[in-house]
Amino acid sequence: MLITTAHDFPDREIQKTIGLVRGSSIRTRHIFTDITEWFRNLVGAELHHYTKMLAECREQALDRLIEDARRKGADAIIGLEFETSSIAGGAAEILAYGTAVKLG
Repeated sequence: MLITTAHDFPDREIQKTIGLVRGSSIRTRHIFTDITEWFRNLVGAELHHYTKMLAECREQALDRLIEDARRKGADAIIGLEFETSSIAGGAAEILAYGTAVKLG
């Protein structure tokens, strides 16, 4: 599956626009991780647990986006975007979305 944040592929022609595709993932924090990260935050260190959690969340959202595009018969996704939102106490969602297309 070809994916780009641009709205076309310079070396390929878009034959058909299939439409919106998306994938999301929601992760929650763990109480013991929160305590560890709180202490790290006091001294200005990187919050490794949260970095890892959000990276895994992005990858899962991207995998689900690709699944959605394949189900709809696409062979590429243009205009890829990621959005992050906080939902409920300690939970975050990452949404990946774009436009599924068929290339020539």
